[in-house]
Amino acid sequence: MLAAVAAWLSLDAVSVAPNRIVPGTSHMALGVMAGWPAVLLALPMLAVVVLAWKPGRKELRLSLVAVVTLLALLPLWLSAATTVLVEPDMPQARVAIGRSLWLVLFLLLLATIELRTRLGLSRPLGWLLLVPMVSSWWLSLALWLEPLALLREYQARSDQFVSALLAHLILVGAAVGASLVLASLLALAMRRHAGIRRTGFAVLNFLQTIPSLALFGLLLAPLAWLGSRLDWLAAFGVSGIGWAPAFLALLGYSLLPMVRNIHVALEEVEPAVIESARGMGMSRRQVFLQVRLPLALPVVLEGIRITTVQAIGLTAVAALIGAGGLGTFIFQGLGQAAMDMVLLGALPIIVLALVADALFGSLSERLRPGGAA
Repeated sequence: MLAAVAAWLSLDAVSVAPNRIVPGTSHMALGVMAGWPAVLLALPMLAVVVLAWKPGRKELRLSLVAVVTLLALLPLWLSAATTVLVEPDMPQARVAIGRSLWLVLFLLLLATIELRTRLGLSRPLGWLLLVPMVSSWWLSLALWLEPLALLREYQARSDQFVSALLAHLILVGAAVGASLVLASLLALAMRRHAGIRRTGFAVLNFLQTIPSLALFGLLLAPLAWLGSRLDWLAAFGVSGIGWAPAFLALLGYSLLPMVRNIHVALEEVEPAVIESARGMGMSRRQVFLQVRLPLALPVVLEGIRITTVQAIGLTAVAALIGAGGLGTFIFQGLGQAAMDMVLLGALPIIVLALVADALFGSLSERLRPGGAA
């Protein structure tokens, strides 16, 4: 919170440019509206610092209320700053979020996670704490933040954004789904044969050490050759660029965490539990499906969680080889030095990763013994 106060009062909070081409003019929070709204927002941050000095349960609750309130007030402050700084005769003006606002938002979200953990609140309740912030941003974007540069980048590319998001999700879902099937077969084979286990983990570890761009590049030539030689592969869209090398690379990166978690989950089931099931007259199939697999499922879900979050991030790089996805905006923005276009691709990727992590994490916790309680 001290870092948030320092960033809020010392760094630029917002910048205003007359159009997309001309660089914007930066403004500190203390320089907007005579600085008094910035001071008012800094006071709850200082209050949290005081409450955190000797934190009891009451102090932690008050701190959480203050942090959630601040998260909801930030977009309202940005809306007021936009109204003051953007002149009515500047229809092409663009307002960009500055360093202090990004840092404060990041630090407040970290504080929310820390306070939720200390208070022992459940994951679903933790997500509900973000409802005031999300509602405030939605209201601000709908009513007052029309000049926001990020919003204007989205409005100019809304159809392309939806297509890129769908392509990103399809590529991630296909890679994770295929890796789950292959990893399950590999893990089962590894449990039966020590040689397959040693060789399999050696190959998967090797694949994990290859940089993503290098792996994409290594796949271009063989897939281009196959696409030119086999008409049915070419008709299916397999070529040196596009979805095929991206899918294979993501599949290769996804196998190691998936195989490791499935193998460990199946191996770490207590032998006494298995012996008890066999003593009850269960067959090998029944023991696996009704005892071993349900007990291993939470750890398997952790593997799916890790793989999904990793795939969501790596799919952004696949845009470099024509696979589409949200990474397209990132690299286009970098090429045009348009940071708001970069954010248009990066922010949804972050949100997707956080949502996937939370969903699979919550499901894994509920499936653990005593998790439902």
